[in-house]
Amino acid sequence: MIWKPHVTVAAVIERSGRFLLVEERIDGKRVFNQPAGHLERGESLLDAVRREVLEETAHPFEPAALVGVYLYELPEKDRTYLRFCFSGRVDGAEPGRALDAEIVAVHWLTREEIQKRRDALRSPMVLRCIDDHLAGAALPLDTLHHFTA
Repeated sequence: MIWKPHVTVAAVIERSGRFLLVEERIDGKRVFNQPAGHLERGESLLDAVRREVLEETAHPFEPAALVGVYLYELPEKDRTYLRFCFSGRVDGAEPGRALDAEIVAVHWLTREEIQKRRDALRSPMVLRCIDDHLAGAALPLDTLHHFTA
């Protein structure tokens, strides 16, 4: 059997010291995460992160930098995630836009408020992406290349 990691994208969005997170219902539990999701066939990483942020928060997102690439293994579920995390900005939400079904709420939280919810974070990547962003991690977007045949 061929092993394949799940390729995902995520967005660290900071405004006035607060980070945009989603509260979502996953496997019957409420968890907090960056706006994030799976790369779909034919999408570029940048298109995927724009789509995911819009679907989960109703905020159009413009990526500015690649914060990092993260490999997260979950042996108990026989899954591995390869996450491309971007930083960028949003301007306002699109009024009346429906959010993805699993999204319970959208929150702007400080790093300290996120730290207090550590046990309710979807994965350790959530806080690590924020900390990397705060430390100044920012690779130029032109380091990414998308090819199609």
